[in-house]
Amino acid sequence: EFAIRSHEIFVLATTDRTVLDFDKYEKLQDGSTLYLLQREDQALPVATEEHIMFTPHFDTLIQCGTYEYYSSEGQNSLPYAIAELIDNALSATAKKTGTRTIELRMLFDESLGKPAVIVLDNGCGMTSKQLNNWAVYRLSKFTRENSSFQEGYVRPVPVPRSLNSDISYFGVGGKQAVFFIGDSTRMISKAVGSPDVHELILSKEEFERKEKNKEDVYRGTIRNRKPGDSSHVRENDQRFLHELISEEPGKQSFTAVVITGIKSEHITFLKEDFAKWTRELAHIYHYYIHGVNGNDMSRKSTNSDHLPKIDIQVTLREKSNRCPRVMNLREVDDDMQTLYINATADMFEFKATTGQDRGTVEGLIRYHPFLYDRETFPPDPYVVQAPANDEDESGVQHQARGKRPIFECFWNGRLIPYAKIDEFQWCTQKGNDVPDECYSRFSGVLFTDDRFQVTTNKLTFMDLEMKVKSKDTIFTRVVNGQAQRSIIEKDFRKWLQNCHKKWDKQVKFLGFREIITRKDLATKKMQHPWATFSSIELDGKLYKTDQLVKSQKTNPIHHGTVVRFLLYGEHKSDVFATGGQVEVCLEPKALYAMTKIIPISKIDRTVTDAAIKKNIENDFAKLPDKLKVDWPDGNPWPQNAVRPAGMPLGKTVIEILNKKGESISRMPTVGQSTVIKLCIELKNFVISSFYVISFVAQHSPKWGFWFRKIENLIKPGRYTLFLSTIISESNATIFGGRNLPSYELNFTIKEGNAESFVTGTVSSTLHVGTPFDIPLHLKDQYAYSHLLTSGFFRQCERSQLVLHTKLEKLNIACQLVILCKIFSIPYFILQTHELKVILPGLKKDTQTIKISLLPGNPHSLHVNTENNPVIVENRNPVKFNVEIRDEAGNITAHPRQTVHCKVQGLPPAVVDCSSTGAGQLLTKPINLNIIKGEPQTLKVQFEVPVTLVVRELKVMPSTRVSLIKIYSRDDKNLVLRNNERVEWLAGGSLEGLFYKLYDEAYRAVPLTAEIASKIKVNWKSEVDLKYLVQGKLPDIMVPTQVHEQRFFQVSYQDQSVSVSFTIIPRPNEPHRLKATLPQSAVKLGETLSENISEYEPDQTKIILFHRLTSICVNHMTVEAEGLDKSAITFIWQVGTEIVTGIRFQCGTPGWREMCFTYQKYVACVKVEVTAGNPAQLQLVSGPELPLQVLNGHGIPTPFLIQLSDEWGNPSSDQRVVVELWPSPPALKVSVTVTSQPVNLEGKAPFTVTSVNGPKGYYQLEFKGSFNNKPIPGPSVNLTVLPDPNKPVSLSVKYDTTAMFPAGGLFPVFSVTVVSDEGSPMTTFNPAAASMWLWEGVPLGKIPPQTATPLVCSKPMENERKDCFHFRDKEIPERAGKHIVQFSLRIDATNYLYSNQITLNVVANQPVKLAPDSQPPAPVVSCCTDIANRTLVENMTLRIMDSYGNPAGQDLGGQVVVSITSSGNKNLPLFEGKRRTHCISLAEGQAHITRLAIMENSPGEDGSAYTLCFQPQVSMLPQTLFPFELTFHFYNGMMFFLLFFNKTLKLEADRILKMPRRVYSVRDNFRGQQDVLGMVGHLAYVQDDAAARVISWFIRGDMDCVITRTSEAARRIHRDTQGRQQVMPLDSIYVQPQNRPLPHMRNGHMLFDPPGNPVHARDLLIYPNNQECCDKVFKNILGETLLIDDLESANNYRRMVVQNNMHCPTILTREGDCISAKGKFGGKQNKAPPTGALKMFGAPIPQPYYAVKEQIDLLSRYRAAVEKREKAEKDREDHLQDMKSPQMKKKQEDMREKIMQLEALERHLGMFVDLREKDAGEPSGIITKRVK
Repeated sequence: EFAIRSHEIFVLATTDRTVLDFDKYEKLQDGSTLYLLQREDQALPVATEEHIMFTPHFDTLIQCGTYEYYSSEGQNSLPYAIAELIDNALSATAKKTGTRTIELRMLFDESLGKPAVIVLDNGCGMTSKQLNNWAVYRLSKFTRENSSFQEGYVRPVPVPRSLNSDISYFGVGGKQAVFFIGDSTRMISKAVGSPDVHELILSKEEFERKEKNKEDVYRGTIRNRKPGDSSHVRENDQRFLHELISEEPGKQSFTAVVITGIKSEHITFLKEDFAKWTRELAHIYHYYIHGVNGNDMSRKSTNSDHLPKIDIQVTLREKSNRCPRVMNLREVDDDMQTLYINATADMFEFKATTGQDRGTVEGLIRYHPFLYDRETFPPDPYVVQAPANDEDESGVQHQARGKRPIFECFWNGRLIPYAKIDEFQWCTQKGNDVPDECYSRFSGVLFTDDRFQVTTNKLTFMDLEMKVKSKDTIFTRVVNGQAQRSIIEKDFRKWLQNCHKKWDKQVKFLGFREIITRKDLATKKMQHPWATFSSIELDGKLYKTDQLVKSQKTNPIHHGTVVRFLLYGEHKSDVFATGGQVEVCLEPKALYAMTKIIPISKIDRTVTDAAIKKNIENDFAKLPDKLKVDWPDGNPWPQNAVRPAGMPLGKTVIEILNKKGESISRMPTVGQSTVIKLCIELKNFVISSFYVISFVAQHSPKWGFWFRKIENLIKPGRYTLFLSTIISESNATIFGGRNLPSYELNFTIKEGNAESFVTGTVSSTLHVGTPFDIPLHLKDQYAYSHLLTSGFFRQCERSQLVLHTKLEKLNIACQLVILCKIFSIPYFILQTHELKVILPGLKKDTQTIKISLLPGNPHSLHVNTENNPVIVENRNPVKFNVEIRDEAGNITAHPRQTVHCKVQGLPPAVVDCSSTGAGQLLTKPINLNIIKGEPQTLKVQFEVPVTLVVRELKVMPSTRVSLIKIYSRDDKNLVLRNNERVEWLAGGSLEGLFYKLYDEAYRAVPLTAEIASKIKVNWKSEVDLKYLVQGKLPDIMVPTQVHEQRFFQVSYQDQSVSVSFTIIPRPNEPHRLKATLPQSAVKLGETLSENISEYEPDQTKIILFHRLTSICVNHMTVEAEGLDKSAITFIWQVGTEIVTGIRFQCGTPGWREMCFTYQKYVACVKVEVTAGNPAQLQLVSGPELPLQVLNGHGIPTPFLIQLSDEWGNPSSDQRVVVELWPSPPALKVSVTVTSQPVNLEGKAPFTVTSVNGPKGYYQLEFKGSFNNKPIPGPSVNLTVLPDPNKPVSLSVKYDTTAMFPAGGLFPVFSVTVVSDEGSPMTTFNPAAASMWLWEGVPLGKIPPQTATPLVCSKPMENERKDCFHFRDKEIPERAGKHIVQFSLRIDATNYLYSNQITLNVVANQPVKLAPDSQPPAPVVSCCTDIANRTLVENMTLRIMDSYGNPAGQDLGGQVVVSITSSGNKNLPLFEGKRRTHCISLAEGQAHITRLAIMENSPGEDGSAYTLCFQPQVSMLPQTLFPFELTFHFYNGMMFFLLFFNKTLKLEADRILKMPRRVYSVRDNFRGQQDVLGMVGHLAYVQDDAAARVISWFIRGDMDCVITRTSEAARRIHRDTQGRQQVMPLDSIYVQPQNRPLPHMRNGHMLFDPPGNPVHARDLLIYPNNQECCDKVFKNILGETLLIDDLESANNYRRMVVQNNMHCPTILTREGDCISAKGKFGGKQNKAPPTGALKMFGAPIPQPYYAVKEQIDLLSRYRAAVEKREKAEKDREDHLQDMKSPQMKKKQEDMREKIMQLEALERHLGMFVDLREKDAGEPSGIITKRVK
């Protein structure tokens, strides 16, 4: 308790220092902590504790499963958690006018306490209430209260790139981040204007303690204290807090997030990967740090948008004795956006406006050109770059971007790391105007605001891709900040075409030939397609087919002719492209014998044709040219000599000579190649036959090449002796496409005399009656065929050919051609026989042949029957035995021997005698109609292809039962015949019936128990067998109804013999009257649709009295309530009386009884009478009348309409439709249902939701329709009153006389909301009013989606309060027509728009001279070539305002151009040795045709100078800013080399750092013994679409570790406790060969395959262990196919199945899957988007290798230049030394010594004058003679 004196002044305030009055006090919640202070800003004498509750917001329950914090796609997710805390800091510093400072302090120094992470900012801070709100999980800025008495959230003003700092959003990220990083967080904050510091601690340990002790988990305390007070920090492991708290005094506001309990893996990552995670943070906040233009290092400026500077500084302290690591994120120069920006040659800017939410996306596309032999697209620094492969000569330029998505996505200015959009349709529609590679040379970025939803962890968008790719999205190009009215597809393609033409440097391929497949490439993916060309244009020089070329940078250097040029891809005509290859045929071909494919870049472009030809000719002269043949033993054989058989061919000696006449025995060597030895091969050929002799002679140093005599030439014929030079190792006679030298000798060998003969092949098996031939061949002494002469033929004519045989009846015919034919043999012989042939006059004149005889061809048909005719009983089949015989009567079997048997009236019978020659025919049972029991005769025909046989068949009557007759014992005359109709008294019976059976001869069949058991009757299911054996039948009961006829049948079941008859009952005497109704109900006023019948009940038809006449209708009456008797009519029919005209005219619906009377008979029936036809509508219930409704409001009470007939009875006919119509039509009525059928009760309710129309009187009319006929209904009078709370228009007022200079401010726009009454409305929030601004012309009634929204300003004191004010709005920076329109958001879906106002924006004040576009920095030299001295060419400079608008159309003067430099006095001079150059300036512009420096201009080699274009205009009071252009000047080769080498190294580093797709799962097992690695790391996939669908298809195997041995697999399984899946290679088996695609069979296509099918595994690129990886992916992917799209895949599968082949699983590039079972569709068969997958990585870009090759070439060239310069210097130094006095003196001394030596030798007699040599001694030999 305490007391307050009456004179003391105090204030009562909350912990937020909000002073309470009565109203505010009433709003306080129970349990609030209050201060009793002497003044509002009084400092707290001691710290206080405020108890708070931070129960999670209800959104936690309803959205808890919507957004979950998931793993970060292989990247460590810690940077993204830290980014959540930076987001909060950016939001807190959003309104900071000075430098916005954010510090990240990583305290891992044990001397300071336990590890901690601190995020500190100088933002607005938080009050205790706001700190309490921060603790509430999922309490977003839209639902939280910033304090107890402040308003809610207001969306910020739109700014470029959405850099509004509005990124602390959901009330989730901060808590989620701190507990992801550590276990505890301490929030320390001081709000602006508050003297107190608020401190809150949230700890996992504390939460668990409270839960364990059953305490309130969500209750805590906020410590409120004065700045700098750290007395509450007593823990030794938090000593660092004292230093942090000591910094608080003097700070206006701040917030510090202190996280402790840091996880060990996070500490390791923060220490070891400091550069990596700081680079990722710099990437996320790139545009907040560097401004809207990004980190363009060429401009050397940041924050180009003049926004407050943002400093994000990171400090990492590890040990006290080590200097802390400090990094300002502004200094990071290798984040992806920096790399993209600084590798950009041109930009394409656009905007995308989505549908109803009017979300706007700003977009940039940056072009990274191909320069000479490399791509400039930046590499991804997170991707591990593969090492360069020097052996790779494919020449194919890999795509720069690869398969990575084009667009990175930023939300409110910060990066959303996992949100990447692959493409838009308009920027990927490839055409013929630019090469396909250009579509992979641009990167992109999208900037969105909060109209697009992101997940709470800000890792990905929820709806961005769906919205921007919607058909309602409008894309607009932006030029100089202004939207263009054009077709963006055309603009983009034109821009891309211009980029390619202006920036790309490529090779032009000319003369297209064909598309080929290259099997020489190891990678199957790269084998097809390859386009071939006949020529190229490279660096201004034309290279053609057959042109001589020389290679460079190859080992060895190649010379040869161009075969063709190759370019990968589907090209059909001339094309510009990167890379490419050339196929060179190495010359001379005879020496090299091969072609070589090298990259086009390795063609030596400096060598001359003469030098190449000379090298080729020198090599060609060394090759073998001819053979020299000698005959050492004499007797050489001349050409075409004729020699007898057996004569030897003499010994030969051969020499191989080259073109120089030199004898050689080996091929000339090429470099270090293997020595190729030569041999001589001798082949002796018989023309048109195989060679007889073949020898190979090796070279002998003594004898050379030689062959012995050939003595076995005995075969007659023409011979060729062929001597050829061959390669010793391969026996090849062709080397390099050229035949090696050879020698050919033709001669003839004659045959000897005939001495014997042989018989040719004769078939060992002969058939009876079939001729056969015996061929005879004459032989000489060597057993070779002897040619028949004319003399021999004359001898044969005179002699006789004798054929001896053991067959006596064998007939023989002799022929002149020595062929024998044996004709028919009369009987069949099974033994083997010998046939002897004798030819007189020869040494061996007899030959014997063995033959065997078999039956001959079919000749006749034999039918074996005992009797003729053949007798058979009717209804039985017939059997016939048949045989087929040859001419001799032998049974013979031949293929297709079929015997047909045709019996009259029966189907043919067939038997196959192909295998045995005999068979049995069985016909169908014969079923004739026997007449009078007499037999009948039939003809039977037997047919075979060779003959026809006819037999007779006699059919006898059958003894089976064929007839049944029924008699009556009571009536002897009664015989029931088949199908007879019998009348019998109704209700009576037929008794005493019995039956008899007869066969086909009408003989009575005796009844036995067996026969009687087969008798069946249809009127009784079971009959006593003993009665049937006696012939008795059961009695028949006649029906009681007259019209009920009955069918009766008696049948003999097995033979289908039956007799049937029908009994018709006769009527009996009548006894009562009965009436029936055709329908049970009838409507009021309607007549029954059918007639009522009255009949006697014992008849089936309607019969009243038997034998009565039609007079009875006069005595018939009918009575019923409400019955209209005037229309009733009675009509007589036989036995029936029809009543028509039944109709009820009045009464209520219900059941009514009708009574029919005739004499004493009465019949009553009941009929239901229902309501009549619908005739009117009645209003049953509705709102009270008179009815008055406010305009725009509804009628809460529904109208209930009842359908009735003309008597007012409710009708439920649901075919009636009721509609509601307003009258007159000016009234617009919204109804839940405008028309509807009535319900089961005949009612239709109508609820009017809104009524809109001018003030006045109206009617609501209800109308019905039935079968297109109207039904009248009621009408209700309605009065519409104006709604004072309904806005109907916007009134806009502004200064219409004002000018609108670009970049200035608009005048104040006052917008009044006019109500339905015409009065202004003040109930709307200013945030609901918007101003829309766009460039162009008025468009419809609403602003376009590309319009820029502007928010309403707060009203000033002197302004009206009944309207909205839009003040200080910036005028667009681009001059031209602009449109302004204002809108008011009435509710979530309704907007009110003003009229569109056209404003003319004019240029601002002229301030500078500038070109239309910034030219690149020129590089000049002081050479004579004008092209290398040109500084500027065809450039126009204009006077502009500060925003780039032409602003000096009425100004003139001149532009003075000068060259300046900082600190360099040696300045280059313009042409004419001028230091300045003047250009006329007219109408605000100056055109420069060409500006160049003079020849041999002064200047410092390697310096950079500035061209200054200074405008001189006398009409302006101020000086215009000049245009400055930097250029480089060089004058020496060494500087050029150093400069270019440095540029190439930077380019190589840039390529390595370019973003590249990677498999993001870390492989912890790679490098271990016998471990290959994870599946996802074993292969690369170039194509993005293929990588996506293949990675998804084998997603379950991507993290599987592949080992070489099972032991290694078991080790990993054991170490990971079974959590890691493994696959050992030694436990799997795959087929070694590759199966062809399903549409291929035996090397041919079964059909033309759609969709470019390939095996999915063929798209994988293996960087290492290719054989093992091939086995792995054969096992995983199998025969899985990849096809372009789903339609092609389905067509392909259908065609494969139609060819009776199994179709494997098919994947499509669109992400679909068709299983091997044919199933497709659904989410389970569709790959998710790229961002949700862990995909195969992409290979390293090919341009990297080209750049490395250029670097190596430059290094070698530089070394050569340095070596040359050193040699020249050494030579000059040596020459100078030779001329020195010391050297001259030494020369004189040397001459004196020589003279002394000569004198001494003369004295000794040893001197020889070398100038006088002995003529007999060889030159160069010195002979000394000694006495």
